[in-house]
Amino acid sequence: MHRPRRNRSTAAIRDMVRETSVSLSHLIYPLFVYEGKGAPIPIVSMPGIFRWSQEGILAEMAECVELGIQHFVLFPAFPDSKKDKIASLSHHPDNFYLQVIREVKQRFPHVTLMSDVAMDPYSSDGHDGLVRDGEIINDETLEILGKMAVAQAQAGIDIVGPSDMMDGRVGHIRSALDQNGFTRVSIMSYTAKYASAFYGPFRDALDSAPKMGDKKTYQMDSANKREALRELYLDLEEGADMVMVKPALCYLDVIHALKEQSTVPVAAYNVSGEYAMIKAAAQNGWLDEQKCMMEMLMSIRRAGADIILTYFAKDFAKAIK
Repeated sequence: MHRPRRNRSTAAIRDMVRETSVSLSHLIYPLFVYEGKGAPIPIVSMPGIFRWSQEGILAEMAECVELGIQHFVLFPAFPDSKKDKIASLSHHPDNFYLQVIREVKQRFPHVTLMSDVAMDPYSSDGHDGLVRDGEIINDETLEILGKMAVAQAQAGIDIVGPSDMMDGRVGHIRSALDQNGFTRVSIMSYTAKYASAFYGPFRDALDSAPKMGDKKTYQMDSANKREALRELYLDLEEGADMVMVKPALCYLDVIHALKEQSTVPVAAYNVSGEYAMIKAAAQNGWLDEQKCMMEMLMSIRRAGADIILTYFAKDFAKAIK
């Protein structure tokens, strides 16, 4: 008689035969930052997550580094008064987001800092691409994204993260970076970014919801899996250093599919809605927050993710500390 339970009989044996692990080295912590001074602003739909001021973000990162977190992605929150149709502020040298990148890299030169490359934080239309007559214009958007990525590289970013889903943007950004001498800057492409309902709290955090229509003409249909492989092959051909699936929980099969085919590391974005679900259920006493967090992160790793972008990174760091 076979007895698989023998390998589960003690905690020490279970640790020894465990197939998958999660550590801080696998996690990237997303942070939101706004211009100027002031107290952190709570994001109501994301308990425990804040918009940080330019000063506050440095203090928050210092606390995170002390906990052992080494990888961060920054998202800027701009007021509508500073947005326009062509996202001109996105590559302007006075852009506070670029100032924050410089300050962070000066204060914490050893951390990994990832950016966001898309028009929506700077666009009065709230879309990731240039809008004309109700249509998202692909190729003209690439020029703006290229300038944005170069400006971020000049500020000291380690990894640019094109999240826009425009066709050809990885190749265009790689060319722009290389032509300006930034061959060391990596690209983590949002390869399979789905048009998901789980982004709601993130849009609350940045006030970046589209002013008209939706993002289904450029973000992927949640019904499609093979299409993600097509996007993977294109991104690899165009020079992506890492590829990403977003969201994570409803797309574990897509993460696994990309892992099977990718020759570069695969990331997954454990998005705001996935975070909010566990937080809300835990606040109501329906779930054990820490156990569910651990199980969820393990499932994303087990599916094949080498890297996880997650708002749980700080909670995870405290839990293992």
